[in-house]
Parts: sequence; C-alpha cells; structure tokens
Amino acid sequence: MSLRIDDIAGEVLGRAGDARRFLIAVAGPPGAGKSTMADNLAAALKARGESAEVLPMDGFHMDNAILIERGLLARKGIPETFDVRGFLDIIHAVRAADQEVLVPVFDRSRELAIASARPIDPKDRFIIVEGNYLLFTQGKWAELDGVFDFSIMLAPPIEVLEERLWARWRGYNLDEEAASAKVYGNDLPNGRLILENRRPADVTLEIALA
Repeated sequence: MSLRIDDIAGEVLGRAGDARRFLIAVAGPPGAGKSTMADNLAAALKARGESAEVLPMDGFHMDNAILIERGLLARKGIPETFDVRGFLDIIHAVRAADQEVLVPVFDRSRELAIASARPIDPKDRFIIVEGNYLLFTQGKWAELDGVFDFSIMLAPPIEVLEERLWARWRGYNLDEEAASAKVYGNDLPNGRLILENRRPADVTLEIALA
C-alpha cells in the first residue's frame, strides 16, 4: 500500500504517545517539496484534533549584506550561509516547551528573513521543522543528531529537482541566464551534498505527500 499523509500522521501519533512536545524533521534538498510536506502534515494532525506548528529553517538565512561581505551571495543556501548557532538555540528553546518562542520566517520574494514572524506556543504539541540540513552530517549541523523525535527525508531524483528548480526561479521572473546560475551553480550542487551526507530518516520519500 502506498503511503499517504494520513498514514504518516498516524505513525507520528503512535510514536508521540502522551508526549507534551514532539519534534518532527522534514528534510531534503532544494526543490524537494519540504514546505508542502510540512504544511500538509500539520493540517493532517490538526484534522485529528492535535495542535501543530511549522518551523522553517529558511528563516535563519544570513542577511545578504553579510553574504556579500563574505563573498557568498551567489552560493546562498549552502550550509555556511545560515545562522546555525541561532537555529540550534531556537530548536532547543522549542524543545523545552516552557515558553512562547518567536521564530523568523524567510520571504523568498524579497530574499530576506523576517525576525520574530511566527510564534511557537508552549501548548503546540507537534512542531514540524522543515529545512535542507536537518539530517546533515557535517559541521555544526551534526549537533541536530538526536534532537528530533521523528524524521522524514524527501529525496526526489535529481532530474525531478532540476525541473522543479527551473520552475521556481522562472516563477520569480529570473531570465534564463540567472535561473541557470541558480539551478546549476548552487541549488543542484547543494542538493547532491545533502543527499550524499545525511543521517537515516524514519521515513524516506521521493515525493511530498498530499
């Protein structure tokens, strides 16, 4: 039987038992469908009477001014272009579930993170964290090992990622040259890095479930 989002939600609920706070990782390369998967899983949990919130890792992008200064603007999205320490601090604060935690959200249309843009309430039982490097085995990202109670890895074939990434950047009105630079100079190399350096997940999928 093929998996559906309700199947994943049921497995999550079974794992969670009576836990007051349960952290779920939705990881994968750029263009894998992480945001869609996270939102769909949150909706499925809420439909079962649970409280759930999505925490996107993209809110921890370094500001473009810092990336320009460091010569990394063209590689925005690689592991070194995120505030990893800040992200780890937020994850540990969210894990504690003893106070409201305000988290940043990334506005892709403006290519900037908006601080304190989403509240995580201590009463939110399920926190679905989505991002590229949640299961990454290199650098400080490896400190996330053991933090999540359940993990989902989205790992579409490279050909599928390529098609989705082209659609993404054309959707932001980039010309062919600029879109090509994003896809082949940054996003696909990042995708391969993520797929080749990941911890095992509880569930690995090629598509984001609906």
